[in-house]
Amino acid sequence: MDRIYIFDTTLRDGEQSPGASMDIKEKLEIATQLGRLGVDIIEAGFPMSSPGDFEAVRLIAQTIEGPTICGLSRARKGDIDRTWEAISSAKKPRIHTFISASDVQIEHQLHKTHKEVLEIAREMVTLAKGYTEDVEFSPMDATRAQIGYLYEMIETVIDAGATTINIPDTVGYAIPEEFGNLIGSIKKNVRGIDKVIISVHCHNDLGLSTANSLAAIKNGCRQVECTINGIGERAGNAALEEIVMAINTRKDLFNFVTGIDTTQIYKTSRLVSQTTRMIVQSNKAIVGANAFAHESGIHQDGFLKERTTYEIMTPQSIGLTSSKIVLGKLSGRHAFKNRLEELGYELSEEEIERAFEIFKKTADKKKQEITSSEIEAIIGDEIKIAEEYYHLDSVEILCGDKVIPLANIRLVTAKGEILESQSSGSGPVEAIYKSIDKVVNIPTKLVDYTVHGVTGGSDAMGEVSIRIESGGKTFSGRGADTDIIVASAKAYLNAINRLMHTA
Repeated sequence: MDRIYIFDTTLRDGEQSPGASMDIKEKLEIATQLGRLGVDIIEAGFPMSSPGDFEAVRLIAQTIEGPTICGLSRARKGDIDRTWEAISSAKKPRIHTFISASDVQIEHQLHKTHKEVLEIAREMVTLAKGYTEDVEFSPMDATRAQIGYLYEMIETVIDAGATTINIPDTVGYAIPEEFGNLIGSIKKNVRGIDKVIISVHCHNDLGLSTANSLAAIKNGCRQVECTINGIGERAGNAALEEIVMAINTRKDLFNFVTGIDTTQIYKTSRLVSQTTRMIVQSNKAIVGANAFAHESGIHQDGFLKERTTYEIMTPQSIGLTSSKIVLGKLSGRHAFKNRLEELGYELSEEEIERAFEIFKKTADKKKQEITSSEIEAIIGDEIKIAEEYYHLDSVEILCGDKVIPLANIRLVTAKGEILESQSSGSGPVEAIYKSIDKVVNIPTKLVDYTVHGVTGGSDAMGEVSIRIESGGKTFSGRGADTDIIVASAKAYLNAINRLMHTA
């Protein structure tokens, strides 16, 4: 199988994402991890852009072994000299130089003629070749260039000694079929193209950077320039993890290999995200939080029966330990029962059905994932209804800073009798407890009341723990709910039921 070389530009183009600037130490840490990941080329930076970037590139060149260390240069003598100074200590150094190829950039940015640009490209590649055998050239904005002029520019730099020709879709303009055809036409029509490696560098302005890169591979490209998490200028670059896993997963279409250790992908993604402070969106392909998560009941049922029904790759292949079954309002009984078993509960079908009913009600109110801690709280609070003397059916509270709190409660006894009561108090919790006392008619004293969140977030399930005294004995109770007032009522009734069992 042919080898696809992975050229990582996270430290150069990726750093051009607004707010993603990295210091020297951070760049070295990421470069070290990129080495573990197995990338072939690390574009360590743009040495001429700043003294800090120069020092970072030089340190990476001196430190990192394995990958080729590349520095970017404009097609200017000062840039190329400076880049060589930064990367010269690398065991495998590469100079990457570029100049615009499209009419719009040549006219409005460079203010030069086509002939002048060709001569600059030839001279600067020749200069770079005097420093190192490994020279890459990019005709910037190639996808908007005149095709004949693009061919001429590529032939010119090949004659001057370029060993890699990179075709950049600088503004993310291309469509996959169109871009694949462009690579195929270059491979067919450019003199000397068989002597060099064809590379691509695709931007994501239309959301097509990965698709364009894969289309290029199908048409003769053998090096792909990409970044971790797809970060980069504007809408970003082709994502390394997407390209590599597409090649690995679709062997029926891509008879290629890379040198990437895919089990390092997730770790690398997290490091880059944390360092650049650029959060990976939850539904991001391969490395997003939801990439291996299942919430729909239909999907969960199929996945639990056979993983490949809804997963085309394993989480372990990118360095995760397992897939995630997300329990929410769309989840089914199969997934819920499976989670109970994972938590160590051995329940009857009746208890599971009761717990599932409460789970669904909680999920509808919470509208987000129900965590294992919340499920345990539901189990501890709800499934033993057959053993309860009193069960909370409903609670209503009227309260505020201008009114006296008033509680209406409705309880159901173990025999199915419905009992209702109303009481006021100095606060909503006291009003609830006084209402319950009217129904239960057992003298008790509240000696401890504690509230804590089972999980974080504004919609977290709250848990209330209390202790009451009656007849010289102490009884504890616990209740959980997304409404802390309801949780308080449940906790009090839980303690009352414990008291009743000992009576």
